[in-house]
Amino acid sequence: MRFSVLGSGSRGNATLVAAGVTRLLVDAGFSGRELASRLAAIGVEPEEVTAILLTHEHGDHARGAGVFARAHGTPLFVTEGTLAACRGLLRGGEEVRTYRPGYPVEVDDLRVDPFVTVHDAADPVAVAVREPATGLRLGIATDLGRPTVQVKHALRECDALIVESNHDESLLWSAAYPAAVKARIASSHGHLSNRAAAGLAAELLSPRLVLVVLAHLSEESNNPELARRAMERALARAGFAGLVKVARPDRPTPLMDLVRLRERAGPRQLSLF
Repeated sequence: MRFSVLGSGSRGNATLVAAGVTRLLVDAGFSGRELASRLAAIGVEPEEVTAILLTHEHGDHARGAGVFARAHGTPLFVTEGTLAACRGLLRGGEEVRTYRPGYPVEVDDLRVDPFVTVHDAADPVAVAVREPATGLRLGIATDLGRPTVQVKHALRECDALIVESNHDESLLWSAAYPAAVKARIASSHGHLSNRAAAGLAAELLSPRLVLVVLAHLSEESNNPELARRAMERALARAGFAGLVKVARPDRPTPLMDLVRLRERAGPRQLSLF
């Protein structure tokens, strides 16, 4: 299994997961043209994308889904609630397939396990993506108002995690947002702080975990070094010796190969880089 976060932040979110000949796009929060450009940057043509799966209807996760699906004939997986909420993005020419949280979605060489999250959207989910041929498992959870018991259960025993680390609490409350926006971000239906994200990752730590990618960082109330330090401190205290990366809003991460990362980590999860 390989994956790349094509971009993550308030301006857009999308992650490509690849296994065998399967290319799954989890969320499509950029324009169709921008999605194609970011895919090209990691060597993937739009026509190679097997399917798009949306986690919820917010524009920074769904903006390009309809136009990309129509342009390239890509099947679009959505929940019934998300489909109803993002009808404005669709024109009727898309191949739409609905799924339900708690029931696996088979996408050729990948299995997606969607689970309910707490966020201010119509029917929000996060996902764990598994490659049955290798048993490798990637958790993707970028909009979490709070890490519920269900979320923790669904994300356990992952080899890699993409987890929201949205804001530094001090920077959020001193930012120039209206008070209502600050309250919404910090609420149990908003976004995880650096501290909360670090605590969640530490709880999810297992001998399998070799990589944590921080996502959905606010450009106004966070910065990559603050987020990275908070995560690295919490994970180091828990005994993690793997890799922490920060996804950027403006460009994709490299394609990260979980087989190679596991080989480099070794049986004692030694330092990766």
